[in-house]
Amino acid sequence: MNRFGQHLRLSGTPPRLFVSAVALGVAFVSQGGFISSSLAAEQPAAVDGARISAADQEPGNWMSHGRTYDEQRFSPLKKINDNNVSGLGLAWSYKLDIDRGVEATPIVVDGVMYTTGPFSVVYALDARNGKLLWKYDPHSDRSRAGEACCDAVNRGVAVWDGKVFVGVLDGRLEAIDAKTGQKVWSVDTRTSPDRSITITGAPRVVKGKVIIGNGGAEYGVRGYITAYDANTGKQDWRFFTVPGDPKLPPENKAMEIASKTWFGDKFVEQGGGGTVWDSMSYDPKLNLLYIGVGNASSWNPRLRSEGKGDNLFLSSIVAINPDNGEYVWHYQTTPGDAWDFTATAHIMLADLKIDGKMRQVLMQSPKNGFFYVIDRKTGELLSAKNIVPINWATGVDMKTGRPIVDEKAAVYWRDPEKKALLVQPAFWGAHDWQPMSYNPQTGLVYIPAHIMSALYQDVDGQPPRKKFKSMYQLQVNTGMMPEDPDGLRKLADTWTGKLIAWDPLKQEARWEVPYSTIFNGGTLSTAGNLLFEGTADGRVVAYSADKGKVLWEQPANTGVMAGPVTYEVDGEQYVTFMAGWGGAFSTFAGALSLRAGVKPNAQVLTYKLGGTAKLPDLKYKYADRKVDPPAFTGTTEQVDKGRALFNGHCDTCHGINAISGGVLPDLRMLSKENHQMFLGIVYGGRVNDGMPSFAEELKPDEVELVHQYIIKRANDLKKEMASAKTAATQ
Repeated sequence: MNRFGQHLRLSGTPPRLFVSAVALGVAFVSQGGFISSSLAAEQPAAVDGARISAADQEPGNWMSHGRTYDEQRFSPLKKINDNNVSGLGLAWSYKLDIDRGVEATPIVVDGVMYTTGPFSVVYALDARNGKLLWKYDPHSDRSRAGEACCDAVNRGVAVWDGKVFVGVLDGRLEAIDAKTGQKVWSVDTRTSPDRSITITGAPRVVKGKVIIGNGGAEYGVRGYITAYDANTGKQDWRFFTVPGDPKLPPENKAMEIASKTWFGDKFVEQGGGGTVWDSMSYDPKLNLLYIGVGNASSWNPRLRSEGKGDNLFLSSIVAINPDNGEYVWHYQTTPGDAWDFTATAHIMLADLKIDGKMRQVLMQSPKNGFFYVIDRKTGELLSAKNIVPINWATGVDMKTGRPIVDEKAAVYWRDPEKKALLVQPAFWGAHDWQPMSYNPQTGLVYIPAHIMSALYQDVDGQPPRKKFKSMYQLQVNTGMMPEDPDGLRKLADTWTGKLIAWDPLKQEARWEVPYSTIFNGGTLSTAGNLLFEGTADGRVVAYSADKGKVLWEQPANTGVMAGPVTYEVDGEQYVTFMAGWGGAFSTFAGALSLRAGVKPNAQVLTYKLGGTAKLPDLKYKYADRKVDPPAFTGTTEQVDKGRALFNGHCDTCHGINAISGGVLPDLRMLSKENHQMFLGIVYGGRVNDGMPSFAEELKPDEVELVHQYIIKRANDLKKEMASAKTAATQ
């Protein structure tokens, strides 16, 4: 028995934990050196800042969200390379508990993989074979799942000094013992329980501080990011991203700067937005933490800030001193954001030779369509160019650093006729949260890009903020879609994706790979001249990093959105994809997401050279549902009112116009029993599935209007299916 086993028996650890923990007591060898069995056994996840900073010295591990503090997502491993990648086979797979969106980046340290699934469940797996070592369920309050704009997703954990840190969907940050999977501490990060504050992002740990932001701008919150002591969970500092009540003095220098760019006081009730729900990176030499700030709350500048002002620090990159949370500099990608053009996309750091001089730069490709190269010490804009066609701006003024907005194409809130304007890109942007990667050998950044547009329309008057929190509070009409199949197909044809290999020096694409739809996966590049990516249509692919040639491809039995990782244990290199279709695209825009042709199937897929494991069969939860609606007895007026109520209360989960993307139930396929119990379901909720009660928001007659609309849409679907069947037999 090894020392760890003796310790566990003496301390009375339960047998299940004993077996799981003993599995950690093995020797691990990487290109960077030897990790002794006693060190790995006595303190799993023994990570600190020095170790992350020197990550290239032990490339077999993936110790931080982007592998290194610079978040380049480039691995020096090259045992798997462009000459042998065709020999990759499945080494092992692990089925996650809940089949909803999977967006996590796994952390792999000394042979153990730490990752998350839907509703923030944490898994520790043996990285060699996928054996479960322990599982931690934080029991996220599922009645609040409707307050998370984009499914019950989680983007992963951080590890530090023997602990695993996870942000929980309901707003908690928790520390877990990496040996046992037991909770060490928990803190509620919310500033107010009356606001829809959630967490979907992965924490980062800098200098012993666990740093986490929050989501909820679509529901009316004030954005901030907070640092907590890794040992105790005690709050160290908090940085607000937008000002508070203008009647009160600004809290600090940052809020003094920001408050001068907001007008009126409506934004206080609306929240202001600016949530830091995803990206961060850190430069240890400059001691600067870089955060990406999100969109406004509400989206409409006229109703938010009297149609005036830059509204700092919305849609900005902000540099912060991680020691005290003090503001250092900012660059705003979209002043006065009106389109959900968040700057929360992946931020990466690199040193580039520009005009003959080495520059310390920061690179980001946010939703607004531009690719930015910025001096990370000063915030000076060095270059900016759009990566896909856009119409909201004609370029970026290099003297001011500001986008040149096309007033006629995009400024919907000043249109006296309140016309709907078609803006490109739209709310999921030219690039969303899916991480890009940078390969210093090719000099290219690999971007999972979107090509999409949507209508934006000013609303008449100022809608009051709803007390019921599971509703978008955008104060803009957007996301309008036709109900008829032909109209939907034409719209879906305009929502495509591509993988872009972008030259940040020349600000141009080196090569591209087209995809049939948006929401393809994040990317990973390696020293083996490889670029890995999963796709929305259910594949895992390896390209040559220099030319974009497909070198390897296998099915994933679901859509893949997350960024893959590679690691090494016992001299064997592995590549892992977190697979599982879900997220905002497949829920809110379910009708368009059907183009991907996949179902939810949350799983970990790990490959190695010569792997022979079999991909498990897909077992779809709603496969047996049929279209068998009652007769429609409503009126045209009831349908119109029911459509408005449905698209105001139900579409965020069940899809615009009641067309589900398949992750959550398609209400057009309700059973006879559920039709009979419709009011009870709406008022009682389905908490285990994340559906809250709507009793405080919808009156019984309004519920009946929603029901009539669903019955109408179910009968429409029944007719469509019958017509398709007839056409197929002719």
